[in-house]
Amino acid sequence: MISSTDLIINSNGTAYHLAIHPDQLPNRIFMVGDPERVPMVSQYFDKITDKIHKREFVSHFGEKNGERIGVISSGIGPDNVEIVMTELDALANINFKTREIKSHKRKLQLIRIGTSGSIQEDIPVDSFLVSKAAIGIDNLSDFYDFDENLKDFNSDEVEVFKQNFPKNTSFYLSKSSDELVKKYKNLNFIEGLTVSTPGFYAPQGREIRLKNNKKNYLEQIRNCRLGQLKPSNLEMETAAYYAFGKLLGHKVLSFNAILANRVTKEFSKKPDFQIERLIELVINYEL
Repeated sequence: MISSTDLIINSNGTAYHLAIHPDQLPNRIFMVGDPERVPMVSQYFDKITDKIHKREFVSHFGEKNGERIGVISSGIGPDNVEIVMTELDALANINFKTREIKSHKRKLQLIRIGTSGSIQEDIPVDSFLVSKAAIGIDNLSDFYDFDENLKDFNSDEVEVFKQNFPKNTSFYLSKSSDELVKKYKNLNFIEGLTVSTPGFYAPQGREIRLKNNKKNYLEQIRNCRLGQLKPSNLEMETAAYYAFGKLLGHKVLSFNAILANRVTKEFSKKPDFQIERLIELVINYEL
């Protein structure tokens, strides 16, 4: 049995942070970072049956084309993804009454819709990108066995990548669901290797008042290669989503609206329109 301090369940039988009841959980869920984007997704549902709001975690559940679906905001960063993925898996695969792991495991489909900045000159502002794999630059791999995910990659390609990656910068690799990549292939988005960072400013090569200790590491990352994939864009969640998804047996895919190009120093003139357009394309795509 899982203890009450390891898995905290609210008095109404819901997950501690997400405030979701196991009976409310659909198999297909769209993930966004910004809570304000939740209604931008759920407006395309045929009907909304539940709205939940606790902290930065906003959830809408309902139906579309006869299927129960949902949308949840994670907030920003890999630490929030750790909370979301752990609690979603618990809702799916732990009996909240007995605190026992279920013998039959549910496999959730989680589709992230987010914003990102390109680090390659040939990936233009206002384009859309699907993350085939991701590099996580955070310390979650100190606490979880993310090395298991390296089985999804060619070992020789991983070794070459490690040799060229910036020194004294820890990272882990994780891969999208091949099944979901195939299902959404007709969208014809750019395919990339996403870099997920633990911060928005210095970890993404920015300087405001404080100096960045890793002056050239973005340039070094840009020039790395993982087989045919080159590091394509910066954001803060995809690698953690993929790493937890693989270890827990869920199918995860991340879509990105490219709002900036860090090489050409361009930023989208219509960022709100671009994320709205990406949401519409993904939510209305016929699987």
